[in-house]
Amino acid sequence: MPTPSMEDYIEQIYMLIEDKGYARVSDIAEALSVHPSSVTKMVQKLDKDEYLVYEKYRGLILTPKGKKIGKRLVYRHELLEQLLRMMGVKEENIYEDVEGIEHHLSWDAIDRVGDLVQFFEEDESRIEELREIQRKNEEEQ
Repeated sequence: MPTPSMEDYIEQIYMLIEDKGYARVSDIAEALSVHPSSVTKMVQKLDKDEYLVYEKYRGLILTPKGKKIGKRLVYRHELLEQLLRMMGVKEENIYEDVEGIEHHLSWDAIDRVGDLVQFFEEDESRIEELREIQRKNEEEQ
């Protein structure tokens, strides 16, 4: 099982490959705001753990195992963003909040979050009821 740091790299690599068709060390470093040498060390570890295949100066590709985990990590991130948006969290806080909580939830909890999001999406009036409760609570404060 990957560590939270490994998850961040796998998620970013997956997104870069989906968006651009490739992921270079420099792209990963820029996206994660880390030094390229840190990326190289992590990429070597991810290669050793069979999440990706890395050849110095030639680039990297995700293995089927890496792709599967990358896709699931992106799903987790997007799902949590969706939930926080539904709950009325300010847009400027959502990304940092998700980064702060995503590694601390079990996959069972993520599945239940998915159920909750689906529950609210099935009937838009449920979201409106939630927002009305939020407005009342804000007025009382």
